[in-house]
Amino acid sequence: MARTKASFSGFPAEALKFLRGIEKNNNRPWFEKNKPVYDASVKGPMEAFVEAVGQEMLDYAPDYITEPKKSIFRIHRDVRFSKDKRPYKTNIAAGWHRQNLGKNETASFYMHLDAKELFVGAGIYLPMPETLKTLRTYIAQHHETFRDILADKQLRKWMGGLQGEPLTRIPKGYLPGDPAEDLLKHRMYIVWNSLPTDLAYTPNLLPEVSARFKASADFVEFLNKPLIAAKQPRLNKLL
Repeated sequence: MARTKASFSGFPAEALKFLRGIEKNNNRPWFEKNKPVYDASVKGPMEAFVEAVGQEMLDYAPDYITEPKKSIFRIHRDVRFSKDKRPYKTNIAAGWHRQNLGKNETASFYMHLDAKELFVGAGIYLPMPETLKTLRTYIAQHHETFRDILADKQLRKWMGGLQGEPLTRIPKGYLPGDPAEDLLKHRMYIVWNSLPTDLAYTPNLLPEVSARFKASADFVEFLNKPLIAAKQPRLNKLL
């Protein structure tokens, strides 16, 4: 029996109104008054979108299908160690993570929408030192494979190349002239696109985002391979 094709009609116009409002009124009284709009027109549609992306991922990244409650980021900001005490984020965001790695310190797929930007990304953003060390070790050993993935026509068409300002010097532990030197200088491994926000309010959102995730699937899985391997010994100790 053929699988039902995923669909998503787009975020409603009320979502844009809320996102514009939270930028101007980032305070508890305004949010509490407008929480029904957030639930019905922002969070609710994002839940439906996460499920639709998951259905699409059955074809190219089944291990990254994530249920909405684990995928969607809280709108509340953690202000404990921040000078910026605004209580709420001004975007709605979701991430699709590898099932056996979880949400933190792993390569994943990501999207967020605010009043002025629709952002789609894949990879791992500013990992902790130990995770970055694991990634660099693996990349140094498999840099040719990584270069082939980065050169893939579909990845370059839909997401471009590696983003982020690299270090000026090769990291400690590696010698200048290393075959992977340019790759090892990166402090994060991400690809991303910023798309017209109007797209979010149309049925074209799902195919456009899914095409970018599909093009990034090998890139994300490559980055997670050493993280899976690093996690396995820890799991074995617990058994």
